[in-house]
Order: sequence, then C-alpha cells, then structure tokens
Amino acid sequence: MNRFVLSIRIWWRTLFDARVREQVAEVLTGKKLAIPAPTVPSLAPAPTQPPKPAPALKPPQRSEALTLLATLQREARLIDFLKESLTDYSDAQIGAAVRDIQRDAGKVLERLFKVRPISHQEEGTELQAPADAERYRLVGTVSGSAPYRGRLVHHGWEATLCEIPEWSGNSTAAKVIAPVEVELL
Repeated sequence: MNRFVLSIRIWWRTLFDARVREQVAEVLTGKKLAIPAPTVPSLAPAPTQPPKPAPALKPPQRSEALTLLATLQREARLIDFLKESLTDYSDAQIGAAVRDIQRDAGKVLERLFKVRPISHQEEGTELQAPADAERYRLVGTVSGSAPYRGRLVHHGWEATLCEIPEWSGNSTAAKVIAPVEVELL
C-alpha cells in the first residue's frame, strides 16, 4: 500500500513541479531532460505584491560563563557571599553560611557537570604518572622519561557532563547575573 501511495505522490509532483519532473527523469533515464514547466491554473487571486520574507531573528548572545555564574548566584548565593565583607561576622556565622553555600553550589556542579576525581587514589600515596600533561601536572624537578614516580598531591577533577542551561533572555539582560530584587510594600 505504501508503494501505491508513493507512486501517486510522485506522479502528482512530477505533473506540477518541473524540478521534481527533471529529477525523476534523471533517475529513470540516467540523463537530464530539459522539459519546460507546465502552467498550472490557480484558483486563488494573483497577489498584487509578493509577500515579504520574515526577517531572521538573531537570538541575543550571552556567554555561557555568565549563565553559569547566574546559576551559582541564584541557587547558592555565591556572589553575595564572595562580595560581602566578612569583618563584622563571627567565625560561627561565616561557617554556617559557608555550609549552605557549599551544599548548594555542589548541587549545581553535580547537575551541570557531574564533576569527578581523575585519580581515585588517596592523596599522599605514591604513584606512577604517565606523560599526559592534560591530566597530570608534574610538580618538582622532572628528569628521565615517563612514567614518572611521585607522591599524589591532588587527585584532580574532570567534568563527565557539561549541560549549561540555554539562556533565553533579551539583549538588555545579557550581562545581568542577578536582577535587582524589590520587595513590594
């Protein structure tokens, strides 16, 4: 049944579309045929002016870094914390604030990047590091050739995912990290 419907569709398109007719003729004969396009009577009145094409709307640009920063501010209040002077607060107050910020920022990192350690060995253990400058930074005097023997100072981090939310604002808000908040009276 599908072949029958397809053949009717091809027949109809070749009857009224010169480009399709040429393509079908090329497929059937292996050469291009010069067939003039037929005139098809139209029931609709002829337009007085051709319709203007809609202008292509270019979405406003915004850096993914700003989108990430806005997400960390919105969900963890990270910028508020970093820009706040801590001289008037006790260590206990700062510790309580940091605990919330760390928890909430960690959730953002997990959701957007799924950050994982590169090495699963404990810091301080001896290991052999390959010559992979992108994943291993050798600290100290480097001599000889890989693999290098050393002590793990930091396990490193890598993202196993990168899903920055797509920004959909307008051009006036492209650099806004957090809008002004006004509590109405």
